[in-house]
Amino acid sequence: MTLTNWAGNVRFRTTEIATPSTTDEVREILSSAGTVRALGSGHSFNLIADTDATLISTAKLVAAPVIDAEARTVTVGAGTRYGELAPLLEAQGWALSNLASLPHITIAGSVATGTHGSGDGVGTLSSAVAAIELVTADGEVVTLRRGDAQFDGAVVSLGALGIVTRVTLDIEPSFEVTQRVFTGLPLETALENFDAIMGAAYSVSMFLQWTDPDRVDQVWTKARGEQVPVIPGDPAPATERLHPLAGVSAEACTEQLGVPGRWLDRLPHFRLDFTPSNGDELQSELLVPRRHAVEALRVLRTLADDIAPLIQVTEIRSMKADTLWLSPAYETDAVGLHFTWKQDQPAVEAVIAKIEEALAPFEGRPHWGKLSQASAADRARVWPKLGEFAELAREMDPQGRFRNDFLAFLDDVGR
Repeated sequence: MTLTNWAGNVRFRTTEIATPSTTDEVREILSSAGTVRALGSGHSFNLIADTDATLISTAKLVAAPVIDAEARTVTVGAGTRYGELAPLLEAQGWALSNLASLPHITIAGSVATGTHGSGDGVGTLSSAVAAIELVTADGEVVTLRRGDAQFDGAVVSLGALGIVTRVTLDIEPSFEVTQRVFTGLPLETALENFDAIMGAAYSVSMFLQWTDPDRVDQVWTKARGEQVPVIPGDPAPATERLHPLAGVSAEACTEQLGVPGRWLDRLPHFRLDFTPSNGDELQSELLVPRRHAVEALRVLRTLADDIAPLIQVTEIRSMKADTLWLSPAYETDAVGLHFTWKQDQPAVEAVIAKIEEALAPFEGRPHWGKLSQASAADRARVWPKLGEFAELAREMDPQGRFRNDFLAFLDDVGR
């Protein structure tokens, strides 16, 4: 049986898959020679998790969550999915400040690739990490906490430093969210009022399908409490639940229409009880500094004729700055330009290359778990700490046991 990623565009080369359930079992696997890589939910669209040697699935690294009410943290096994953790936190009166569109992805995998949710005042998923436990190449168990010298370099790790076995996350008291969707906003109005729109609610997403390149098809707002967002341009409030893709059933989407609900039932775009199938899609994303976002979107508009034949939907989201070396929001508030493509990888990669070249002046950072044509030099230009991360990887993994073809670019930086 061939093992593939979520979308089916990556076929892992390994024939040896280990499924440890404890940190000690991970140490035992690492006691044997050879290269290893960790695999979470398989929601990356590139070869970041690939190996021709041993693949360590985190599926059974799901130790029961431990809540520290005084510290306002929860510690979970690396293979725990956000959709599994959220109800357990809610039952105890706690919440996470942020969730991704899909709650079905693993916590450690999301953190390691710099995955994010949305909100002007909300950090990436990795910015909520207070501590990580990982097993290094020589079997040593290392715990790094916020404030430790190596912590900022080790959170968004690309799997290059060790096998993460536990993650500690910040939590806060549970809260309610109301979600509303608006339709038919002129793109120029959106750009002229970009900050007001993105700040209109706790979390805001704009969706474009490019059938009309001068139109934002949908604006999704997620407000804490029952706040009614004010959207410049007065787009029409939706009168029925909508899916981000026109004409697709909204059955899988979280409740909209301003009906208040629990944070875990509104912050994701898709319901916890909906298990996404392997879809015919590919994904890429560039995350640009907030100061460049409007200009970058104007340039992106000029590529609409290239994008439209291959795109399913583009989503625009925001996040606040953090200090994590390989985070898309390292030392800058950022805006994500996310593309969900039809599954024609050669054609899609050609358009991605054109987009990345056109947006190069705006310091866009490609998402670590999605398709990109960026070179090592491209990455080093936009991640100022990439060289130091490469040195950290060599220090923690001197024999390169966690390296793979995707991480080969680390050999070209930091020396």
